[in-house]
Parts: sequence; C-alpha cells; structure tokens
Amino acid sequence: MKTGLLYVLGIVLTVAASSLLGLTTAQLAAVAGFSSIFFGAIFFWQSRLTFAFLGVAFLMAAGLTNVQHIVEFAGLDIVLFLIGMMIVVGYLEEKSFFEHLINKLISLVGMDGRRLVILLIVMSAISAALIDEVTSILFMAAAVLSIASRHKLNPVPFLIMVVFATNVGSSATVVGNPIGVIIALRSGLSFMDFLRWAAPISLAVLLMTIALFFIYYRKPINQLHEALKTHKHEPRIFLEAGSKKKFHRGIMVSGILFAFVVLGLVLHVHVEKLLGLEKNTMLLGTALLGGGIALFLSKDEARNIIEKRIDWWTLCFFLFLFASVGTLKYQGITGVLAHKIAEAAGNNVPLLMGICIWSSGVLTAVMDNVLAVSTFVPIIKDIGAMGIPTFPLWWSILFGSTLLGNLTIIGSTANIVAIGVMEKRKLGTVSFMEWLKVGAAIAIPQLLLAHMLLLAQLKYMPK
Repeated sequence: MKTGLLYVLGIVLTVAASSLLGLTTAQLAAVAGFSSIFFGAIFFWQSRLTFAFLGVAFLMAAGLTNVQHIVEFAGLDIVLFLIGMMIVVGYLEEKSFFEHLINKLISLVGMDGRRLVILLIVMSAISAALIDEVTSILFMAAAVLSIASRHKLNPVPFLIMVVFATNVGSSATVVGNPIGVIIALRSGLSFMDFLRWAAPISLAVLLMTIALFFIYYRKPINQLHEALKTHKHEPRIFLEAGSKKKFHRGIMVSGILFAFVVLGLVLHVHVEKLLGLEKNTMLLGTALLGGGIALFLSKDEARNIIEKRIDWWTLCFFLFLFASVGTLKYQGITGVLAHKIAEAAGNNVPLLMGICIWSSGVLTAVMDNVLAVSTFVPIIKDIGAMGIPTFPLWWSILFGSTLLGNLTIIGSTANIVAIGVMEKRKLGTVSFMEWLKVGAAIAIPQLLLAHMLLLAQLKYMPK
C-alpha cells in the first residue's frame, strides 16, 4: 500500500514540476504517461513490463503518440542488434567458451580475487571502448556470472562493477557508445579528438572507480579472493559427456566466431566505406551475421537458443521504454527543457559546461542517453551560432550522458541488459533503490572528477 502511494505521488509531483515549464495540457499528459512507466520501474521493478505496456497504451489512447511514432522511437535497430548478439553469446555459453576464458584470466592473475576483479574491470572498459558498450557487457556479464555461479557468490556486486566500467570505457572513443557517433557527426570531432580529450579523462575516472569499488565492495571482493584460494586445487572445467577432443574443437570454433564478431564490430565503419553502405549497416549486419552463423553451428539446438537464450523480457521493456521517451520528444517536451537550461547560463562557458554535463546526466539517468544527447545537440548548435565556443560543451554532454548513466538501473542500455541477463539465469536480481545507492556513491564522484578535469583543460581547448 505504501509503495503504491509513493508511485502515485511520484507521478503527481513530476507532472506538477513539469507544469512550471509552461507545458501544454497535452505535454503534461505525455509526462504523466512516461512517469507511470518510470516510477513503475522504480517501485515495481519485477513488474516493469506491465507498467510499460499500460503506459504506452495510455499514450496511444490519449492521442499523444501513434503507431508510426511508436515504430520510429522503439529502437528496433538496437533490439535487432541485441538479438543477434544474444544468440552469439548463447552459443558461446553452450560451448563453455566463457568457462575457458575465465580459466585463462585466472592463469594470468593467479588465484587472486583482487587481481581478477581489477582485470575484469579493465577488460570491461577496454572492450567497451574498442567495440561498444552493449557487446562488451553481454560478454563480460556472461564471464562474471560464470565466476559468481561457480563459487556460489552473490553476482550483483561483480555485475555492477563491470557495468560501471563498461559505461566509463564507452566514453573513451567514438565507437564506444552510440552517443559518441552522434557527437562526432554533429560537431565534426575526429577519432583522434576523442583520444586526446576523452580517453585520458576516461582513464582517470576508471582508476578512481577501481579504488572506490575496492572500498564500497570490499566484502564481496574479499569473499571472491577467499573462494579462489579455497578452490585452487579443484579442476577448473568440469567437462560434460564427450571427448576432450570434441570439447577443444568446440572451444576453437567458439573462439573463431568470437574473434570474427569482435573484429567485424571494430572494423564496421571501414567495411561500410569500402562497400559504399549506409552508416551503421555493418554494425547491425555483423551482429545478425554472427547470430546466423551461431544458429547454423548449433544445428538441432538452434531453436533452443532462440527460445531460451534471448532475453525477450528485457527486449520488450526496451521497446516500450524507448517509445515512451520518444513521445516526450515528439510532443516537444525535451526541447522545452533543453532551451530553459540554455537560457539560464547565458554566455558563461564554464557555467554552460556545468549545466550541460549535469543536466544531460540527469536526463540520461531517467531516459535513454541517445535521446538525452539528441536533445542537447540542437541547443549546442544554437549556442555556437551566437558566437560562444562549443568545443567544451560537446565533451560535457559526452561524459554527462555516459557516467551518470551509472546512477540508475535504467540510465544506460548496458545496465538493463546486464540485469536482464542475470534475471534470465535466475541468479538474482537488484532493485531500483539498491542500484541507486551504489550509483550515487560511485557515479556522482565519477562525474565530478570528469567535470573538474574538463574545467582544468578549458584554457587549452580550441575556441
């Protein structure tokens, strides 16, 4: 009963606060529809899909959106990409590829849980920077959950650590996150610009993140360390029925498929240019091709992978969450909010940086970061038309939308995917408030550090 009252109160207060922006009745109704989904995810996380269905149905019945815009904003490209990658990951899991990978990792660091945690965090960040956050978290989540399951540990702390590292790493390069592509295309920033201005800050934030996690999650990390020491004499892989030759052949084929998919994702831009294809054609194409190859190799087990390995629950939630946030954009609400922010800063560049980095971060925490960044792009362009330097503002929204995506469970695609993978395996769950607690302790200091480092370099930035 208390939770239900908080749910209703959250919607009422959000609509009341939005009315101060001078929104129309239709826009306030759209806010109410979105809030019903948002607060449903906060207070009733296990039933989030129920609220997503009902919220979008309300938006459609009220005439605030339609089928055309539902399809436009639903993020079908993201969903199809995830389906392809989930098939690949499912096949790799069937072949015990991640068990083999874990053994290799342990051989690198020894039976030392603390070193293993550092390695997993660093790998998550690097793979996100080189490939993209979604692919990275699918692989790293599988590896982390295998470790936690093997040693009967609570997987939540380790999953959160690799998710946060993934979001940090995704800010280092153009290809690490879709918003990097958006910013690069709209601002004219190059890959080398990202390496110069974004990568060093991402590295500094990552080092601080490791230190913070060793404080915040010292107990789970110590438990992993002790578990590894206890099991150091046990066999690392328990083979199922079948010869070792067959097992190693499966690992070899899995490794080739894994390398093919990773290489395809890294080089997709070059392949698109070579073949004269539209942007991101081979980003999606690589995932679908990899999924098709995995299904072909699975033979009779292909249907089982489709039915059991794809997290349809999470994918459906994505569809409706994106559609509801898209309604806010369609009704012009996000544009009103962004203009109010821009007007408040005037011509003060450091103040504009602060407003951009924190407001884009807050928007990311409650909606998709792609839509949050898309909201700020035209505003920054308008600011530039007034003769105000915009170079530092692009980096502000980059870090705001990646780092504060760690604040909430729905702040980043990687967050939702990782939790969905864990729940799919019935290895545990995490509530919105539980995530928010660690998010506040880690994500806010992350963004503070990035903000300070951006300000420290302001005088060296191009005018």
